[in-house]
Amino acid sequence: MAGLTTRPLRGDTAKSQRGSEETPFIKWLLICIALGFVGVFLVLPLINVFYQAFHNGIGFYFESLREPDTLSAIQLTLVITLIAVPMNAFFGMAAAWAVAKFEFRGKALLITLIDLPFAVSPVVAGLVFVVWFGRQGFLGNWLDAHDIHIIFALPGMLLATTFVTVPFVARELIPLMQANGTDQEQAALTLGANGWQTFWYVTLPSSKWGLIYGIILCNARAMGEFGAVSVVSGAIAGQTETIPLRVDKLFHSATSAAGVASFAVASLLALLALLTLVIKSYLEWRTERAYALAQRSESNSA
Repeated sequence: MAGLTTRPLRGDTAKSQRGSEETPFIKWLLICIALGFVGVFLVLPLINVFYQAFHNGIGFYFESLREPDTLSAIQLTLVITLIAVPMNAFFGMAAAWAVAKFEFRGKALLITLIDLPFAVSPVVAGLVFVVWFGRQGFLGNWLDAHDIHIIFALPGMLLATTFVTVPFVARELIPLMQANGTDQEQAALTLGANGWQTFWYVTLPSSKWGLIYGIILCNARAMGEFGAVSVVSGAIAGQTETIPLRVDKLFHSATSAAGVASFAVASLLALLALLTLVIKSYLEWRTERAYALAQRSESNSA
């Protein structure tokens, strides 16, 4: 009859609920597999790095970090990171704003090119720069004639690092800006704001957590990049060695003390990874909390 609704029997409801859930055995099996994988491939190697780093005592640990070539590697890594990360942050904001807010010919191509460093091996990227800027490369003679050094120098290492870290900021901001839509920007423009004011006071605040998250990931990758930088740097001690290159050279040294020192230097990268994880978790918590408060505010106002 019209107007009547059929209610499922209690047994049918229980069956449908049980049918959508896994058994306790499957649940705990999957949890144990995940925890075992994380423990074997992530936690144990990390513990081993710190164990090996302090194997010869805390005095030897700090002595290894104060070694001149190691200090030079740390300084060079910081310089490259302080240049590459802001460049990628600026590019990421510009690319994300263009992709999320505008329709234009070649948009799909731009998105594909942003993802290109994810698909290309860092070693291959380094070789491309050598082909272009090396002494025997396409621009090699012109660069030599003008006394411009790119390969086996800071500019080449900066180019390689910037290339491999291009997607991180843009890929965090694009889906966030697309989800936010254009209503707020259009309202700001209607009220008389110009393009810069709209970006600074509307677009950027609504995307700040994605921007910070992308910068953190970009920073971690820039400091830890090995493949592309190793190809274009030459790994000259005290000149073109970054922290990962210094770790590799010490690890492959013939002396056992240098091997322990390599773990001491590697612990700096491990600490960076842990710090990145903590900040990432905090930002995710802040984002979820802000979203929950916004949802609660909307429900209360309704």
